[in-house]
Amino acid sequence: WDADRVQPSNINRQLCALQSTVGEYKVDILARRFKDINPELELDVQAAFLEESQAGPLLDACHYDFVVDAIDTIAPKCALLVEAMKRHVRIISSMGAGAKTDITQVRFADLWDTYHCGLSKAVRTRLKRAGMHHHPLPVVFCTQQACQEAIVRVEGERNKKTTTGTVSYMPAVFGCYLAQYVIDRL
Repeated sequence: WDADRVQPSNINRQLCALQSTVGEYKVDILARRFKDINPELELDVQAAFLEESQAGPLLDACHYDFVVDAIDTIAPKCALLVEAMKRHVRIISSMGAGAKTDITQVRFADLWDTYHCGLSKAVRTRLKRAGMHHHPLPVVFCTQQACQEAIVRVEGERNKKTTTGTVSYMPAVFGCYLAQYVIDRL
């Protein structure tokens, strides 16, 4: 699920983002790439935002061996996390890579033990309100203090008034951590 289209600002850090793909849905570009790698792959691609009310039904729709959460919008991210924890679905969540540059400070942790991460703080607050503060939640986060100058105002993006600049390699590093975590446990 992702309703994002490739923007010029994605080109420095996202595999699907090229001059030739600006304006295309990211899920469609990645689906083509994945099928080109493995034509036998079965994909359910949704060019749509995950609404809070859809998280439970999505998780009930089939059996998931693992869920990797890389949502960067608080409400649907927390809804997915809460519903996965309620259902005892194995999940790992990516916290904020924006305004961070030091890959040596990327870590696995329990959400409740993270620091120097605004996204982690916002997620903890929501999960506490949902009564999930006793539930462990594995995450990938960065201990580095964020560079405040990296926060940029945006217009025309759903659920966002600002975005945080991200150096090209940090999303890939977070993705490698997430992949390792899942592979080690499957």
